[in-house]
Amino acid sequence: MSVSPPILVIDDLSVTFGDGPKAVEAVRGVSFTLAKGETLALVGESGSGKSVTALSILQLLPYPRAHHPRGSIRLDGVELVGASEPVLRSVRGARVSMVFQEPMTSLNPLHSIEKQVAEVLELHQGLRGEELRRRVLEMLTLVGIPDAQSRLGALPHELSGGQRQRVMIAMALANQPDLLIADEPTTALDVTIQAQILTLLKELQARFGMAMLFITHDLGIVRKIADRVCVMTGGEIVETGPVEQVFTAPAHAYTRKLLAAEPGGHPLTPAADAPEVMAADDVKVWFPRKGGLFGRTIGYLKAVDGVSLQVRRGQTVGVVGESGSGKTTLGLALLRLLKSEGTIRLNGEPIDRMSAADLRPKRRGMQMVFQDPYGSLSPRLSVEEIVGEGLEVHRLAADRRERRRLISQVLEEVGLDPTAADRYPHEFSGGQRQRIAIARALVLKPAFIVLDEPTSALDVSVQAQIVTLLRDLQARHNIAYLFISHDLRVVRALADHLVVMKDGRVVESGPAERLFSSPTTAYTRALMAAALNLEVTPGGVAV
Repeated sequence: MSVSPPILVIDDLSVTFGDGPKAVEAVRGVSFTLAKGETLALVGESGSGKSVTALSILQLLPYPRAHHPRGSIRLDGVELVGASEPVLRSVRGARVSMVFQEPMTSLNPLHSIEKQVAEVLELHQGLRGEELRRRVLEMLTLVGIPDAQSRLGALPHELSGGQRQRVMIAMALANQPDLLIADEPTTALDVTIQAQILTLLKELQARFGMAMLFITHDLGIVRKIADRVCVMTGGEIVETGPVEQVFTAPAHAYTRKLLAAEPGGHPLTPAADAPEVMAADDVKVWFPRKGGLFGRTIGYLKAVDGVSLQVRRGQTVGVVGESGSGKTTLGLALLRLLKSEGTIRLNGEPIDRMSAADLRPKRRGMQMVFQDPYGSLSPRLSVEEIVGEGLEVHRLAADRRERRRLISQVLEEVGLDPTAADRYPHEFSGGQRQRIAIARALVLKPAFIVLDEPTSALDVSVQAQIVTLLRDLQARHNIAYLFISHDLRVVRALADHLVVMKDGRVVESGPAERLFSSPTTAYTRALMAAALNLEVTPGGVAV
């Protein structure tokens, strides 16, 4: 691989938010180069400045609130800091593309996925008609959208989190850019699709000589996909070097801390006589498919098809499977947030036929942490209002002082400074927003929590903290968890029992350790292999 001349040169870059005494320097003195065909990984904890650095390349920071007091960003010798709009338009989406961390906030909720991918191709390649549609289908198929032809008219909310991320990747790769900035591109993807996407990126990179700036908190991915790595903390790069050198002989204490951070420990084992908290018997969630001139029902999408499970006091049941397998739909159905058939019991009491009024007092005992922390937090409410809303609804605080004390306590538990209670979601990094979402569920001390990818947006050290926190809370309060995740390392550290789903059905279930060590179905074996033995090469994935 040629590493000269560099296509991207960043020199002494600084980014400041605000002016005067309240100004915050988010990035300080960042310098690095990136050559054609090279992959450079930016790693570090949430809030370290990784995404701010990446956004600076395309000049997408909110000016004039954010500005560059000093520094240079050159793409093939062209200065981008302070560049004119015509210059930036010729670069954005054509020569440099970006995959953002949160696809639901990046995709237009009112436009079909066909229209959104087509827009990129129309703008930069001038494609029209059948050629345009053929190219859109090609890109959606390339990034692993199942039955792409039938999903062209789908809106973003009709896709799973992983499928939405794949649409974002299709849009970014459509014009075969010289530089791809990938900001947590596999965060929302299950392990098998993650392997496919990483392989796809490497194949395209080898074919077109594309440079890639890869931002991630998953150090396992960094080791397998990157050539060099820059470690960031507090807005500064503290260590740079070839991946193997940094991983095997880290020079900086912070790098050593990151490498040592891994969700660990063992799942709690519930008591033999632990009572049932949540149970499902033959639960089905079928979505009608409309077609024809009059929009008649022509079939059903069987998102959840006859699933039965039980979660006991102090137990964590992990639900794993590929994107679109029905994991999140199952969690929503158990909480009566989606209409379903079958029996659902909370603490032995059937709730599947309860009216909304009868169900309302039960909701304190069953909570959910959603996958997309930005989409589930109101941008108009402060952290105090978001976390404290449940306390107010269920009248769990005697007065404002008690309410503030409970909010401060839970913010500390999830690793946030209680003084952040007066701030708003947009002022936090993706990982910090997820912690706010977790705090909102934990503050009610429910008996049952559905955790839908609760660590997907978190860096590795915070993942380990959250896993430990969830285990501690479970031990202290005997909470039952339904833990939905594609990160099997986290699942292994937390789940006592495992349910494997595919196409809406359970293909295998049992004690977690048995399924990890001796899976009986080919699908589970493939899932475990992809999660635990992923190796990415330009020619494919070896497991």
